Amino acid sequence: MKKFDLVITKGTIVTASDIFQADLAIQGDKIAAIGPSLAPFGNRLMDAGGKYLFPGGIDVHTHLDMPSGGIVTSDDFYTGTVAAACGGTTTIIDFANQSPGESLEETVDIWHRKAEGKAVIDYSFHITVCDMRDSVFNEIPDMIRRGYPSFKLFTTYDGLRVEDGVLIRALKQTREHGGIVCVHAENHHMIQYLVKELLTEGKTAPQYHALSRPAWQNRKLWPG
Repeated sequence: MKKFDLVITKGTIVTASDIFQADLAIQGDKIAAIGPSLAPFGNRLMDAGGKYLFPGGIDVHTHLDMPSGGIVTSDDFYTGTVAAACGGTTTIIDFANQSPGESLEETVDIWHRKAEGKAVIDYSFHITVCDMRDSVFNEIPDMIRRGYPSFKLFTTYDGLRVEDGVLIRALKQTREHGGIVCVHAENHHMIQYLVKELLTEGKTAPQYHALSRPAWQNRKLWPG
């Protein structure tokens, strides 16, 4: 029998449905076999006795090398993915933020250039859409076919938010072509009202950012 590149022995394997003790064989970069007593078939052995073997984690919400409000997130695709790998995360889905005037294809190309040569794990992108022109709507089916089925739309923050009619149209277009929309769902005008109220009261500490968008039952907005 051909030997495996690596056999991890004596570990407790965790799958989506079971937890059991077995050896795990790796050939190249893929799991080639799981079973008892695979040690004789390994060119290299790793003892995982007393340890759990998990599938790689997937972090579906990251912001790497992302400009926002005049600053850029502290981690780029190298530092962020190294940190992820050290914690057992082997895939991330980052948010590729469209700038006004960009096509969705241009947005994805920019984010690929940010990641190229830096990412040490697998990655993909959600596309954050803030400039939903007709040409951008028409790109959605093609982006889904190319492997980018998820889009993010904001209902607040000037420069990012879209109107309700645009959101509904995007939801329909995406559903019809097998994609999904992630919605940052806050009521823009209520937030603006509460922000103005807090500023008038001189409440500008960081905690008031959260308090300006409370759970509905935690804030009395109207008299009576």
